[in-house]
Amino acid sequence: MTTPQTTRKLAAALAVGAGLAFAAGSALAHGCPGEMKAIDAKLATNPKLSEAELAKVKTLRSEGEAAHKAGNHDASMKALGDAKKLLGI
Repeated sequence: MTTPQTTRKLAAALAVGAGLAFAAGSALAHGCPGEMKAIDAKLATNPKLSEAELAKVKTLRSEGEAAHKAGNHDASMKALGDAKKLLGI
């Protein structure tokens, strides 16, 4: 037999769990656009890179955006992370 106190504890635990799941999903979904913005901001400062490095950054940035749009966020974050490393951010 459940008591009102047990019911409240269960409801609170479920609410916390649902909130954490939502927050984690939101954070992952917004990771890729944030990384792209950081790359774009750094590119706007005309970083001192060779032409080959700059081309690689732009290619990785483009690949990251394409992967994000396709729903492949792991590949997107990998490509964007590699671009950020080349930019020193």
